[in-house]
Amino acid sequence: MKPGIHPKYALNKVTCACGNSFETYTTVGELHIEICNECHPYFTGKQKLLDTAGRIDKFRKKYGTPTKAK
Repeated sequence: MKPGIHPKYALNKVTCACGNSFETYTTVGELHIEICNECHPYFTGKQKLLDTAGRIDKFRKKYGTPTKAK
């Protein structure tokens, strides 16, 4: 590898909008992010699950299933 052409890879602080902060290695310096693993709904268990089966049944009931042309 050529010396002097690679960016500096150092330990830097990452700060989330919720107030959580942690350290990681990065080449861009200090980071400010909007969402992290402490406030993301998928990781916190506050995720809303959609009832897609009910939606499909409602659609089929309203519009019927297509029939083959004779």
